[in-house]
Amino acid sequence: MNLNTASRDLAQRLGHDFSDPALLTQALTHASLTNLQNADNQRLEFLGDRILGLVIAEALYIDDTSASEGKLAPRLNALVRKETCGEVAIQLGVGDALRMGRSEMQSGGRRKMALLGDAMEAIIAAIYLDSNFETTRSAILRFWGERISKAESQAFDPKSALQEWAQARGLKPPKYTEISRVGPDHNPIFVVEAAISTGQAAQGESTSKKSAQVLAAQALFDILESTV
Repeated sequence: MNLNTASRDLAQRLGHDFSDPALLTQALTHASLTNLQNADNQRLEFLGDRILGLVIAEALYIDDTSASEGKLAPRLNALVRKETCGEVAIQLGVGDALRMGRSEMQSGGRRKMALLGDAMEAIIAAIYLDSNFETTRSAILRFWGERISKAESQAFDPKSALQEWAQARGLKPPKYTEISRVGPDHNPIFVVEAAISTGQAAQGESTSKKSAQVLAAQALFDILESTV
């Protein structure tokens, strides 16, 4: 299978010459485009997520030899979460090469962080299956770059921060409520509301309930911090 122009350009930015171009094509194929001739990127995403976690965990372990597990864990979470993967994908211009159905494209799929994050994880798996672990490790470290050394400052958990904010003021723990779930089963969109007992609330939207909760917590925490 030959790559189209957008995919070839992306491969150059990735710095990897695919022996099997079909792997990159699959990594860039969203489930909304699947049919009997096209495999989507969900299986590759599953594999890429695990490879990414191992590489980043090792890099953090080496980068700060004095850090405890309690300090390394949030740094790892910050670097492998979907939003960070999406940021790396934007940096590499992955959105331009995504393959998706017409409705997903019309709804701004090329700019959706969840889709970009999924594709980035799938690309990592595609590189791994096309080469070997060391090549993939080098690619990940190149893609993530200075984010690894700056992980300590990025290790922020909005849900924990919001709960600590509420507890410090004698309030009940934040409550998360699913407001809606729309879209097909293979790609649902969740809207979740985070609220505290003062009545203040904010919403987050994502393709997973967990990510939507995090985004809602972040939005509410930002509101609370701005009113201090």
